[in-house]
Amino acid sequence: MIELKFKTPAVWAENIANAIGVFLPDHAAAERKASSMALGMVAHYPDKPELVSAMIDLALEELSHFRSVVKLMHERGLSLLPDEKDQYVNALRRNIRNGKLHYFMDRLLIAGIVEARGAERFGLIAEALPAGEMKRFYQSITRSELMHEGLFVQLAEKYFDLAEVRTRLDELLTAEAAIVSELPLRLALH
Repeated sequence: MIELKFKTPAVWAENIANAIGVFLPDHAAAERKASSMALGMVAHYPDKPELVSAMIDLALEELSHFRSVVKLMHERGLSLLPDEKDQYVNALRRNIRNGKLHYFMDRLLIAGIVEARGAERFGLIAEALPAGEMKRFYQSITRSELMHEGLFVQLAEKYFDLAEVRTRLDELLTAEAAIVSELPLRLALH
């Protein structure tokens, strides 16, 4: 499991719980982008059968989450919004090193970190919501995201030296903590 070095303040989740209708379109966009990212990994690394299989499964699961969020939105009379650039993800991607192997390792580890941040934040939302369907939904999403973060680390450990993976993960977690601590708290996942 990935240990984030910056903890999201609880007030963020309280604000989300009080404005879930504002948050849901952003959540839907994040799930769709996660599915797309997984399919992008399949296209970029077709020679790695374990990764291809895992990413196809992940893409389908993320797409299922997208469908579930859109259903919740439609029940509330909400619509999808145009895509926005994700400052958090883009800032993390700037830490990807050049070179085929470094790029591959960093892509895997950054994907795991993004999933870890999602798990942390979805868990906070689940805690902040009152009992009911939405709380159960976010508890379920949190469990899924926790599995996803582990998947990316396991894949990195399959293809690279364990000590190298751990060292690089620590470096990226330090960079991620600096990024997320400087971003404003918004009614959005990142």
